[in-house]
Amino acid sequence: MSNELHAESYAIVVTYKPDVTALLKLLGQLNKEIEFIIVDNGSPDITRLIESIKVYERCRDIICLNQNEGLARALNIGIDWALKHQCKFFFLFDQDSSLCDLFVNRMIGTYYDAYQNSKKGLAAIGPRIINPQTMRQTRFKLFNRMILRSDRAFYGSSSHYIADFLITSGTLLVLEHIDDIGDMKENYFIDNVDLEWCFRAKSKGYDLIGTDAAVLYHAIGERSSNPLVRSGVMAQHNPARSYYTSRNRVHLYGADYSPVGWKIRDIIRFVIKTLWLLFTSKEREQYWRYISSGIKDAKTLT
Repeated sequence: MSNELHAESYAIVVTYKPDVTALLKLLGQLNKEIEFIIVDNGSPDITRLIESIKVYERCRDIICLNQNEGLARALNIGIDWALKHQCKFFFLFDQDSSLCDLFVNRMIGTYYDAYQNSKKGLAAIGPRIINPQTMRQTRFKLFNRMILRSDRAFYGSSSHYIADFLITSGTLLVLEHIDDIGDMKENYFIDNVDLEWCFRAKSKGYDLIGTDAAVLYHAIGERSSNPLVRSGVMAQHNPARSYYTSRNRVHLYGADYSPVGWKIRDIIRFVIKTLWLLFTSKEREQYWRYISSGIKDAKTLT
């Protein structure tokens, strides 16, 4: 891939109380390929890390927020930064992800390989996600199909797939479509931010593509002995985090641009997960308090 294409690309890494080793590994990988910025969400000890981050010559900016303003807000700050710098491709990363070799090259190559087959345009591209704890691959899902819902080829490609949803980390945003689709929903704060944005993009006719050309190693949620978590059916978070997952998904159930197939399956999954936590977790009272509050507060979102 030419240096001219790389000049059109930037990356953002959103941090909050990061694991230093994992973060510096990711930055070292990015530093080989792409200019990047850091947006820190009020980490109390981020100043101790700044000098280590500045070692990477392709770090263009470090934006330190005074408090945790949420993942969506941090991403929007990065998107605004990228637009001001006339960026075409903008990569989003969580602080604890790891990349395959030539990740940026492979992702941009996927865009140019696939965009001519898109009727309205490609809004975003996601890599194949592999959980480094289990080496389990995450499939690219379609929500409104009853059968053959995963890894459906994009116009006959052997490595690119139609997707209804891409997780935040590793995703390449095509910024020429941001004005039409809109930016990240800030009042979601953290959970389902990527899901909501993907649903909006798809509802406006844009394509989302998943690809095997690039791999991102990333664990979703926390470790657990729960067989549903270990099998990848659902992710597990601490009780306080369950407030946001509950509130935001219930809000999405009422959004007219959310796929009906997703609503049906997710309501069932949400009920099963809630019952599992209430019957099996030692923190069942805390989970119920946060989940019930989240369901109640869903109506306050706009």
